[in-house]
Amino acid sequence: MATFATFLDILPDPNNPIGEAGQALATNSGGTAGPGFASVKLSSNRKTIVDKTNSGRSVARAIAGHTWKVGITYNPLTRDQFEPVYSFLLSRLGRLNPFYVILPNQSTSRNSTFATYAASNTISVEAASETDTRIPAGRTYMIIDGFSASSNEPKPGDMFNVTDPDNGNHVKAYRTTRIETADNYDALLPDGNTNYPLANDTERRIHFTPPLTYSILDNATLNFINPKVRVRLADDVQEYSLGTNNLYKFDLQLEEALP
Repeated sequence: MATFATFLDILPDPNNPIGEAGQALATNSGGTAGPGFASVKLSSNRKTIVDKTNSGRSVARAIAGHTWKVGITYNPLTRDQFEPVYSFLLSRLGRLNPFYVILPNQSTSRNSTFATYAASNTISVEAASETDTRIPAGRTYMIIDGFSASSNEPKPGDMFNVTDPDNGNHVKAYRTTRIETADNYDALLPDGNTNYPLANDTERRIHFTPPLTYSILDNATLNFINPKVRVRLADDVQEYSLGTNNLYKFDLQLEEALP
């Protein structure tokens, strides 16, 4: 008798097959691969208010936290392709229970050398010079280590998650915007922080968006391989259409859901 510990909590796709009992199950063991996405739309939503004075000066301020929004469109599906996905979504009880989605274009780094390295090595936070050895919440850059002379580094546009042993609720997805190395870095950041990557090739300084939701513990792990976005359905109603060719037409609108 086969048993499993948890149900699959990632939207089924070609790399995340699902068993009929709802568990993660490889296709060679009887699992069904979810269909690939015909198209993906990713929106970065940061609400701000901008006031302009009579003299023409403008003042901007953030009024809410950042949210990713994901739109997924499928090609017409057979019933065998459609049912695993739709049943998975129905099991989430509408918008009540969040789940994860892995975006195919973000599943690995744009730098193939770094992607291979990160798949078998640990990239972690270097906060030794920060107060109380933590990177503070709200920061948009940090030093990371675990590199080698031949590992290269992530590229702007790569996404990552943080695994912090002190905070299991830190499931926010981040996207890199700049990568600094020991040979190419800004000597003085706007806040006066001069902590720059060391010359021994083990460290990099990355900039990212959105700002950190929580502070991060020194040596917390950064996951650049298959980063996940925690989402829920954007609407209570989920519907599909069935054509005369017996194929299902279906799409998803998702919004980031943090604990």
